[in-house]
Order: sequence, then structure tokens, then C-alpha cells
Amino acid sequence: MLGVGFGPSNLALAVALSERGVRGRFVDAQQRFGWHRDMLLPGTRMQIPFLKDLATLRNPRSAFTFVNYLNERGRLVAFIGRHDVFPSRHEFHDYLQWAAGQFAADVHYGRRVVGVAGSDAGFTVQLDTGEIMSARTLVLGTGLHPVLPAGTQPSLRQWHSHQLLSALAALGPLARGRVAVVGAGQSAAEVVAYLHHSFPRAEVHAVFGRYGYSLADDSAFVNRIFDPAAVDEFFGADSAERKRLLDYHRSANYSAVDVDLIADLYEREYGERVTGDRRLFLHRACSVVGSEEDDAEVRLCLRNHIDNTTETVRCDAVVYATGYAPMDVAAFLGDLASCYEFDDQGRPLATRDYKLVARPGAPGDIYLNGATVEHSHGLGATLLSNVAVRSGEIAAAISP
Repeated sequence: MLGVGFGPSNLALAVALSERGVRGRFVDAQQRFGWHRDMLLPGTRMQIPFLKDLATLRNPRSAFTFVNYLNERGRLVAFIGRHDVFPSRHEFHDYLQWAAGQFAADVHYGRRVVGVAGSDAGFTVQLDTGEIMSARTLVLGTGLHPVLPAGTQPSLRQWHSHQLLSALAALGPLARGRVAVVGAGQSAAEVVAYLHHSFPRAEVHAVFGRYGYSLADDSAFVNRIFDPAAVDEFFGADSAERKRLLDYHRSANYSAVDVDLIADLYEREYGERVTGDRRLFLHRACSVVGSEEDDAEVRLCLRNHIDNTTETVRCDAVVYATGYAPMDVAAFLGDLASCYEFDDQGRPLATRDYKLVARPGAPGDIYLNGATVEHSHGLGATLLSNVAVRSGEIAAAISP
């Protein structure tokens, strides 16, 4: 087996396979393990409880649980003293690194897959280093890739939020003292809060198409959509019902913000209205219609959809917190895609155990470990919430 990508999904698969006495092989384009390193902002925390780790929901006795990580780090009692089930993002990243370090010998870092072909023995995988790897089974766990508005190219002054900390360091001092953040979700709000706090002399302009930040629906009943059992129910529903459920519960995962962060930003903006010292500006019901960049600034053109007026914001940088998209499985497979099934929208068709449906003559099995199957397996099937169970099911299919 060869796993493509080594983020949390395929890391959880490595854990599940190891507990079945099997060692996998993985390739990852990063030089070392990392999970959204440039969004490890001070004070940010996970939006899932610590028990939704790499193993607990599949095997609570696993050596790879978050509880065992705390024990190994000597912080178990101190963590309990927090009286909070949500770890900081820094701590959860450290947990993932701790687990990934135990599979260092199985991962080829700094290698990107540039081609996949069929062979008599299964698959031939070409890497950008010129190396060739063979495998009978592939597991695609590349995660999501950042999405920028059409026509926008990353540059010194315009970049996606997943590059935040590195891009800010490369930019240097904010000469104009003004930054724009485009987007209405959790990442956008976190970036706004971070910039407003970290650059106390700078203006921060938040730009979004909504009238205001919308609250994430994380109530107990709604959160059942992330339960492992919900995957079976969603997979068994017809396509119309699946779409209805995804549309209805998008606010549980997309373009929504934690209540505490909304309250914090509101209080900051209100306080500035009281003092008259304005630094935080909300451009609501607006969209970006163009940008011009030179060596000194970005001129961001915004359209207000309420009164149809436009304005230009001149700023040092623009951060686009405009979301992510799953990998294009068919494009990744190239000519090999004709050996597998896709729907009329080009989305992969997968079995309940996440195996890409093969046509006669397909060279081998391909499993989809992540967001590429949201349309068929539901919200919970693709996220960290279900990573332990999902990876366990794939491991059981690969190594019965």
C-alpha cells in the first residue's frame, strides 16, 4: 500500500494499520510533518473535543490517543485542570507531530506525486524527484487545497490565509499600516483578530458578502451529524436527501464562526466606536471586484451589493481566507481515471468503505481518505471528527 499525503487522515491510517501489524508507505510534498503551521495563532483552539483524536473512537486503548500523548508529555493532570475539552491548536499540532514521529521511517517527505499509471502489479507512481514507486493499493489522503478568487495569483502582498505567518514575515513592516482580510468563516475571523491585536497601529479591513459574521451551529443535536453512525445513514440516503442535508447543515462546518470570537470582535469594534479611534472596519455585503498591486501597495476594489457602490481600499497586504477545495481525483489519476467511476459532476463514486468504484480491468484498489467523498459519505466522514473510525475502516478493507 502507498498513501499519497501524510496529514491527519493518512497519519490516522498509519496508526490503524500498525495496530493490525501492518506498516504502510507514504509520500508527502512537505519537507516534514505539519498541519496548517501558518495558522497556529496564539489563543486559537480546536473546534473538536480532544477525544476525537487519531484513535480513541476506534480503539480507546490505543497508544496513540490524545490522553496517552498527554501522559507521555507529563501534562495529563494539568490538562484535566483546565476543565475544557478543547485543546489549543498548538497543543493538538504537537500531538499530531508526536504521533507522526513514530512513523518517520515509513514516510518519504519532500516528494510530490506527478503521475500515476497502471501496471501488471498494480500502480506505478512517479515522483517529482524522478523516483518511481510501485503499489498494489493507493490511498489518497492529500487533504484540501486553498482556493483564491478567480484571477488572483499569490504574491508578496496577496496570499491565502494558510500562508499567514510565513507571508507576514516575508512582507516585513506594514508601511501603510492597513491590511484587508477577505472571507466570513472561522479562519477569516481568526486572522482579523490576530492582525488587529498583533499590529496595534494598523487598520484591519474585513471584507465579506454576508451582513455580518454568522454563528457556527455546534449544538449537541446538530453535532450528531459528525457521529460515525451518521456516515451509514448519509450513505444510505438518496442523492437528493444527501444534498438537502449538506445544504441544511453547512453552518456546522462552513463560513461560520465560534460565538466567543464573534463576541470578541464585536466588542473590539464597538469599543473603537466609543473612543473614535477606529482601526477595525467591516465591509459587509461586499465582494472583491478587482485588485492592482505594485511594489508599494495593493489597491483592492470592493463592490457593495446593497447600494451597488464601489470603493478602493489601499493596503499593504490582502489575506484571502476564501476556503479550500478537495483534490480533483480524476485530474490526479490522469488517463487512469477512465478505469474508475465518477458521477455526472465529475465527483468520485466510492463504496461505503471509501474505495473508488473500479471498472473492469482497473489495475488495483484506490481508497479516498478525506474530503473527496463528502457528497456521498457526509460532513462527518471527511473531517477530523471521524478520522479514527474512517481510517480504521480503510485499514480493515486493506488488511482484513
